[in-house]
Amino acid sequence: MNLIILDRDGVINFDSEQFIKSPDEWRPIPGSLEAIALLNRWGWRVVVSSNQSGVGRGLFDMDTLNAIHDKMVKSLAQVGGRLDAIFFCPHPADSPCNCRKPKPGMLIEISQRFNVDLTGVPVVGDSLRDLQAGVAVGGSPCLVLTGKGMKTREDPELPLQTVIFDDLAAVAAHLTA
Repeated sequence: MNLIILDRDGVINFDSEQFIKSPDEWRPIPGSLEAIALLNRWGWRVVVSSNQSGVGRGLFDMDTLNAIHDKMVKSLAQVGGRLDAIFFCPHPADSPCNCRKPKPGMLIEISQRFNVDLTGVPVVGDSLRDLQAGVAVGGSPCLVLTGKGMKTREDPELPLQTVIFDDLAAVAAHLTA
């Protein structure tokens, strides 16, 4: 099985320092939805893994998060794409949970749910914590320069094996070449 794990904010959609708190605030990065559709056509299973601490902070509730994800799924369907699953951590940054990236809990859950070893699985993100979570489970870290990616590229803790791409469309083009 070809599996790829994507962060949401800054990879699929534009990010915001104030969080994406409503479906109206969710806007796809140009080419990202088409990139997922391309991966689907080539047989890739696409899973989202996203920290959503806005829930735990009370900035929005689960119904709103579900509505945001519904908009993302429907927008993706309009270009012929789909997601195989959406995993998220609703806990605030100071939570002792194991699911908030950079901790690997969410990715371990993906591995268990799909019954797949994540060694070598592309884990795409725009922040250091996305890449660190991927490395923790043996994944292949892929940094996109959208979202916080330009800043992350300069981080001295960037995993050495990180492959850098302009955006999700470039990741998809590379994996389907």
